[in-house]
Amino acid sequence: MGMPLELNTMIVTKGREQRLEENLFLLEKEGYRLYPIDIPIDVRKTIDSDSNGTAVIKKVEWQNNYTKISYQLISLNSTN
Repeated sequence: MGMPLELNTMIVTKGREQRLEENLFLLEKEGYRLYPIDIPIDVRKTIDSDSNGTAVIKKVEWQNNYTKISYQLISLNSTN
């Protein structure tokens, strides 16, 4: 029996991220997902939205058909 696995090259939050520290966030997604670690990747609210910033994933955990990622925001794209 195989394990379904999705390869992701950007972080799509859908507004479900949790701030742990100033620039450190936690995001839990359904299913098993593989992300590049220690490489800057785009952060977006939805797949079709503009980039909100760039982050580096520090930790990926798989458990009970969920993936938890801890990432550090390294740049923020803002209109302010």
